[in-house]
Amino acid sequence: MADSDAIIVPGGGVRDQGELPSWVRRRLDRTIEIYQGQLIITLSAGTTYRPPPLDNYRFPIFESAAAARYLIDAGVPEESILTETCSYDTIGSAYFARVIHTDPRGLRRLIVITSDFHMPRTEAVFRWIFGLQPLTVSYQLSFESVNDPDMDPKLQHARIEKEARSLAALKNLPKHLTEMAGFHGWLFTQHGAYRAVQAHDWSRLDDLTLQSY
Repeated sequence: MADSDAIIVPGGGVRDQGELPSWVRRRLDRTIEIYQGQLIITLSAGTTYRPPPLDNYRFPIFESAAAARYLIDAGVPEESILTETCSYDTIGSAYFARVIHTDPRGLRRLIVITSDFHMPRTEAVFRWIFGLQPLTVSYQLSFESVNDPDMDPKLQHARIEKEARSLAALKNLPKHLTEMAGFHGWLFTQHGAYRAVQAHDWSRLDDLTLQSY
């Protein structure tokens, strides 16, 4: 773990007052366990499935900022933490992590930590986006998943099913989008979270699955 350049932690939801769900805390606790002075990149502005919670000044609480606060409270130096506050899904998280942080800093050896239920799609997305040409560095990606014994089994099952559907829907995109320019065009003109007229998905999930975001 010591020879990694950065640990990347995808977002997984944030609640009122910046409280993090148990499955996100598990990701961050594992990050703290393996942290040895490398950078930690926390991801996500939020999700298209629910509006963000607001702080006392009525500003949105970004998932990545809440995660950063958790790390700092646990003793991780603030200067070791980079936040990403542009993404609203896993695809966007991988893209913005690369273009905002890892490409400019030349961070090559990356560990991605996320939940068991989120890992298959996360790995597929990160390997796709961190392989888009041209590459400014040759990335070495590794992945570590964590479980969450505190997560309601019914909720976990609902999220696993949702992840499987999302992974299946992703299947053909990496075959057609292999270069950064083409991906950029697709992301900002066709993806509902990032195109000029955004399409929020607040009504697309059942109440149970929504609890996992």
